Amino acid sequence: MKNNIAVLSFLLLISNALNAQWNNRYPKVDGYGHHVYLEGYELPVLNSGPTDPAPSPLNNQVVFSAKGWLWIMEPETAEAKRITFSPDMDSRPNWSPDGNKIVFVRDNGSNTHLVLLDLNTTKETILIDSSALDLDPIFSADGNAIYYSSAKNGSFDLWKINLISLESTILTQESSLERLPVPTRDGDHVIYLHKKGFSYDSIELLDLENGTSFPLLEENFVSQAAFTLSKDDKTLAYTWPNGDDYELWLLNTSIPKSKMLLTKSNGLPLSPKFNHDGNWVYFSENNKNETSEIKRIAVSGGSPEVLSVKKWDWGTATGKVKITSYVDEAMEAVRMNITDRNGHPIIPESGIIHSEGQNGIVFFYSPGEIEVEAPIGHLTITAVHGFSTIKQSKEIELQEGASKVEINLNRIWDANKEGWYSADNHFHLNYGGTNQLDPEDIRLDLKAEDIDFAFPLVANLGNRLLEQDLFGWQNEDLPIISFGQEVRSHFLGHLNLIGTKNLYWPWVWGPGYDIHGADDRLNAETLRFAREQGGLGGYVHPVSIKEPFKEGGGRYVPISLVADAVMEEIDMLEVGCLWTDEIGTASLWHEILNLGIPIALSAGSDVMNNIYRTMAIGSTRLYVKPEGELTVENYLDALKKGRSFMSNGPQIIFTVDDHNVGDVATIKKNKARWKLIVHSPVSYDKVEIFINGEVVAIKKSKNGTSETYSGSIEIPKGGWVTARVSGSKSVWPMMDSYIFAESSPIWLNEVGSTMPNAKIDAANKLLNILEISEKRMKLGYGDNKIPNLLNHFSKAREKLATIAAGNKE
Repeated sequence: MKNNIAVLSFLLLISNALNAQWNNRYPKVDGYGHHVYLEGYELPVLNSGPTDPAPSPLNNQVVFSAKGWLWIMEPETAEAKRITFSPDMDSRPNWSPDGNKIVFVRDNGSNTHLVLLDLNTTKETILIDSSALDLDPIFSADGNAIYYSSAKNGSFDLWKINLISLESTILTQESSLERLPVPTRDGDHVIYLHKKGFSYDSIELLDLENGTSFPLLEENFVSQAAFTLSKDDKTLAYTWPNGDDYELWLLNTSIPKSKMLLTKSNGLPLSPKFNHDGNWVYFSENNKNETSEIKRIAVSGGSPEVLSVKKWDWGTATGKVKITSYVDEAMEAVRMNITDRNGHPIIPESGIIHSEGQNGIVFFYSPGEIEVEAPIGHLTITAVHGFSTIKQSKEIELQEGASKVEINLNRIWDANKEGWYSADNHFHLNYGGTNQLDPEDIRLDLKAEDIDFAFPLVANLGNRLLEQDLFGWQNEDLPIISFGQEVRSHFLGHLNLIGTKNLYWPWVWGPGYDIHGADDRLNAETLRFAREQGGLGGYVHPVSIKEPFKEGGGRYVPISLVADAVMEEIDMLEVGCLWTDEIGTASLWHEILNLGIPIALSAGSDVMNNIYRTMAIGSTRLYVKPEGELTVENYLDALKKGRSFMSNGPQIIFTVDDHNVGDVATIKKNKARWKLIVHSPVSYDKVEIFINGEVVAIKKSKNGTSETYSGSIEIPKGGWVTARVSGSKSVWPMMDSYIFAESSPIWLNEVGSTMPNAKIDAANKLLNILEISEKRMKLGYGDNKIPNLLNHFSKAREKLATIAAGNKE
């Protein structure tokens, strides 16, 4: 019964996530949860330095991936020679037992396939090219077959392809994720990585004869787990989490309980591989410049050695270009993408690299001047400065030697000059990726994205409570970074707390959790804690569909959100987020406003910045107009008062009879003039004016970017007015799935004013969602007693029923 409840709770949890606004870039894989995690954790990464090192089975050579191609390094000379030249991304190589061939993953930006390279002839053969994701190829001990993982049947399974007949055989058929197949020498067993559901991971030993497996290791949410098996099949070297860090351990496969720490290194040793004689374990790890390095450590222990590449043989002539970026004629940090004539990304020697899932573009940040090396020939350089500029591209012909080029950008709007400042209220500095970032590491990102306030949230990764030592970290000069907290009571809904002085405990509870799973605890307790601390609390990534009020739509709203909103426990609501739907969330927000409850508008990207496949910080953001000096306290005050708008691209200034957002407008006439100034780096479709949730004016875009709109509207006795910009075409600098910006309300006559019909209608709509939420809550908690939660819901229901009946509260 308990197991069934846990499974049910998990399904209730992910019903919201699985229908999120951004779904997937690569082919969908079943049995994993939100695809942002699968693409972020399971797919190959790009780095300028060596990743995925694989020592030769015969000598000291090492093959690895770097800059998107494969290279072989001779450790004696520290020279690396490029061996692949594809426009796609090549990674995760493994040798054939005779040392003559290499099998690897090729990634074209929207799918992967498996390629076999003959080192003697340089001939490439595509082995697996399905319409699904294919990963992790590795030779059998006799070299006659290759084991790999593929999602061609829906979820990731283990497969084996015979290299003579080219026939593939499936080895596992579970509705979960099975990856990294490592066969034993006799071919009777395979050790593999098993992810059960969303977060329960294990390294398992599979008996191929009877199809049974048992775990050698188990843990919760091991996003960077990897392992290697010694030639005698006796020793497993594996990467495993410990708090915020990862460590490299050894295990006797015959005695799984026998574990020995080999090294912590600098906290993130990745992709371990035994060398040919089994005396060394090679691995990769990113340094302080976020550049990957090859390291090795003796199996007997000691300190890791760095195997540096001193010379890169590109296999063709190369040149270097220094790129200087200007914004309004001043050198400025920018977001940048560079591709060669084949479309292959060109990246700098250091700094974190990202690939964003909306447009499939690889990007990095330049502080204003940066140099890259690339094969001679055509290069396309694209740069943008947050939402403040339209992207600019420059094409050059790179020659041998050194050259220079300038990129000149112009602001379409200088927000700071007009007293506006942008913020990302919800993202994560480190969350299971291949880098270990410090707060100072993202200052360049923030400057390039034109972000003034950043609130990275500490959060849990499974049962690990991350970055506790960073909570309370804050700088004073722009861009200001101030750590908040995400309290992830998954079942009831995720919360963000910003401006608090202390952490709230526990961070996690409710059905689906092994610890605190039966807690009768309100989300409202957390929200009250934030207020008592002088901060703000609210719901993040709340609504994943465009129509939450349609039949069945209530199950896509966090279970406790409506009850907490009705009882006026919520300070802010994240209307803008990459993983949820802005139109759907805004429609819920509108109905709460119609009750006369002034929940503040908020926005956050929810990117996980140490992951390679992620969008940019500030991809969805909030603009506020604070009073006084620029401090976190004044920012939060402006946010709470609604002196703001949210955006994933367009920047908007909205007034009604010269009243600004957040103001109370006392308008004695029946009509008023509205004005909307739009500064947009991308073309949009239309602007809309809402009164009490109803569209009262709509105008199509005039020129697609920056423009001023105005008109006259009839003004009711009470309620609120907001403005919206929307569109369907998402291009850089945007990374969201469609264009959206909306202002905070201008209140009519007083903050929290309402119109009777709108208030009654809102109460009925929210009452329906509350009833659905309560049923979900009871089902999830099962036989556990929850009097506090039930009482909270009862009070909210009573309040809504009173309003719906047309009575005063």
